[in-house]
Amino acid sequence: MLPNTGKLAGCTLFITGASRGIGKAIALKAAKDGANIVIAAKTAEPHPTLPGTIYTAAAEIEAAGGKALPCIVNVREEQQIVNAVEKAVKTFGGIDILVNNASAISLTGTLETETKKLNLMMDVNVRGTYLTSKTCLPHLRKSRNPHILNLSPPMNLNPMWFKNHCEKWEFHVVGLSFVFSYPPNFLAIHTAAMDMLGGSGIEKQCRKTDILADAAYCILTKPKSFTGNFIIDEVLLREEGVKDFDAYAIVPGHPLMPDFFLDVETDMTAMEKEGYAGAKADAGSAAATASGPVAETFRVIQGAMSEEYVRTTQGVYQFELSGDEGGTWHIDLKTKGGSAGFGKPPVTADVVMSMSSADFVKMFTGKLKPTLAFMSGKLRIKGNMALAIKLEKMLTQLNSKL
Repeated sequence: MLPNTGKLAGCTLFITGASRGIGKAIALKAAKDGANIVIAAKTAEPHPTLPGTIYTAAAEIEAAGGKALPCIVNVREEQQIVNAVEKAVKTFGGIDILVNNASAISLTGTLETETKKLNLMMDVNVRGTYLTSKTCLPHLRKSRNPHILNLSPPMNLNPMWFKNHCEKWEFHVVGLSFVFSYPPNFLAIHTAAMDMLGGSGIEKQCRKTDILADAAYCILTKPKSFTGNFIIDEVLLREEGVKDFDAYAIVPGHPLMPDFFLDVETDMTAMEKEGYAGAKADAGSAAATASGPVAETFRVIQGAMSEEYVRTTQGVYQFELSGDEGGTWHIDLKTKGGSAGFGKPPVTADVVMSMSSADFVKMFTGKLKPTLAFMSGKLRIKGNMALAIKLEKMLTQLNSKL
């Protein structure tokens, strides 16, 4: 862990999305120095599924040694941003640091992404970042050591990542020279968003938000000449002398999930070779390879079927596999008793997953994480994303049997 130095004492930080997650972690780190924190976030009333409000975050910041100013701010609303900035300047005398942390995400394909969801991502990630930066800039210019810290996915133009997520790349530069930091590092960070994407149990494979807070603290205590940089937190912290990264793990010693949009921890050559090579086999050839690894995997799944799986999942999955043992396979966790095997499911599938048979076996034996498979383009999903995520829980329970 990176120790506090006291350099942010008396500084005013305007942090969007600071009521929970990474934003709050950065706020608490700065608060230990005695910093002033403007909590610019939407949640004023308790959310049914998400933790914290601007007021509970303010209480934690005050307890940590800082001063807090909770402001209701939806970054899609320009006037709310203006009002919060004016209130911050009136309360604390100015703004020294802006952290653009608020964001929106949807891991759906282009055809499956509704216009309103696209508008949300563009309004929050691009327009919101621009408006907040523009509004704070006149006050930042008056600071002795101003910083704008944007948190975003790594700007990796490797075609493996870019081709599958081109509709998600919202560029935040807009003609300003910022310091950038990525919210992920080489390994996934546990936030409410990760719970939604990865489902129950995903936190064991993640790091705490503390690693982002430490990296942000390191950046924000540097002189203003440190600007225009793209930073990955683990790389920065190693350069600063941090050696014990197990301290950042939710479960120390547990295998961690590689992060998205970074080539580290991925075998690029293997991805190119495996990909979707191999023509899709016909029904006869797939049925004939009943002794192959895919067929064996489905036999184990069938044997593990239970009413509990069916009751808690309520989803039907269809797999379109290419390569050896290619063809259509299914897992029915909706019909009484459930079923799994070759051919289409007995009822219309809620989720259709397309991938190579080799990657399918890897995914069901724990050698390939479903989230990483999806983000890297190895797995394509159509249909109900929530049900797709539910399947990972079953995979975790089956890994020891496969």
